[in-house]
Amino acid sequence: MALRVIAAGLGRNATLSIKFALEALGFGPCHHMTEVFADEQRQVPLWLEAAAGRPDWDVIFEGFGSTSDYPSATFWREIVEYYPNAKIVLTTRDPDRWFDSVSQTIFSPWMQDAHAGTAAHALMQATMFGPIAGNVSDRAFLTDWYVRRNRAVLDGIAAQRLLHFDVQDGWHPLCQFLDVPVPDLPFPRTNSRAQLGRASGAAGVVSSDPQARERFARLYIELMRDQAFAAVE
Repeated sequence: MALRVIAAGLGRNATLSIKFALEALGFGPCHHMTEVFADEQRQVPLWLEAAAGRPDWDVIFEGFGSTSDYPSATFWREIVEYYPNAKIVLTTRDPDRWFDSVSQTIFSPWMQDAHAGTAAHALMQATMFGPIAGNVSDRAFLTDWYVRRNRAVLDGIAAQRLLHFDVQDGWHPLCQFLDVPVPDLPFPRTNSRAQLGRASGAAGVVSSDPQARERFARLYIELMRDQAFAAVE
């Protein structure tokens, strides 16, 4: 199965909402960092190979119809080129609000400490922090990097393939771009900072057992999906 939609937004840009939206529209399953965690024993080595310059996109995305979030957002150029018929959706937000969000969640010291010593920690270092190549706690540096990165996506993809999408606009622009009917569902809203914090817990609680981590990730996906579509649009 070749990818049909590539959501190129970085983490904390409504990437889980996009995952659930694309699945509801028939472009699933949608790859996402949560799916990596739910299959970490197979997926993490593949992504570490990709970070080392040896990607096997067909194997990584086997069974998936779309992708969103890290790690694929880091490799947007390669993946867009590899799947020339895929459409691209880019979600962005105010750079300072993005900085505040990542600083309190996925880039936070407590998150990194919680995953220390696990395969997920090695993956995040290789596919999230390594490519940034700078101090992620420096607001000026990181917001500038964020703006330049998103501009590169906007400038680097043909206009007919790309939708710069704000999830606050709901289904209509996304469905029009993808040429599918608008579903009779609320647009999925999920993955707030509070939800992520409650799900992940305090630093040090991540299990050392990869099978336990995979089970937790699968439960997290289903919990977030249920909450996303239970929300009032």
